[in-house]
Amino acid sequence: MINLISLNFPENYQIRLKQAQDNTYIFCFVRKKWLVLTPEEWVRQHCIQFLLNDLGYSLSAMAVETKVHINGMQKRADIVVYKQAQTWIIVECKAPHIKIDQSTFDQIARYNIQLGGNYLMLTNGLNHYYCQMDFEAKKYQFIPQLPAKV
Repeated sequence: MINLISLNFPENYQIRLKQAQDNTYIFCFVRKKWLVLTPEEWVRQHCIQFLLNDLGYSLSAMAVETKVHINGMQKRADIVVYKQAQTWIIVECKAPHIKIDQSTFDQIARYNIQLGGNYLMLTNGLNHYYCQMDFEAKKYQFIPQLPAKV
């Protein structure tokens, strides 16, 4: 079984795990299927619960591993939250041992060129960063929290 470290999210989340064929699996409520548990998936599932339980976004407003085409290469945005069929929030999840640095911000900024989200979240489960886009100035501004669903 993978070492499940405690993350910087509330501990009352409904995270479902199961053991089968010498693997540990985690249930994705967005994709509605069991996935092999990895450190990044551990963070991603907690982040989905954060968006759902703490900010009030519905599972139907979320997409996981959304395809993004950048310079002829296919990438995947970890979580995208839509509001009225428009990209609202883009989330990039990293494993807890991965430091959030400038390259992580560059990665999500490249995704956002294609997706056009108003808000960005970067997390490794321990540290969370939130940004609001300023499309006119072509930059992002750090904010203390993402907006809750209104």
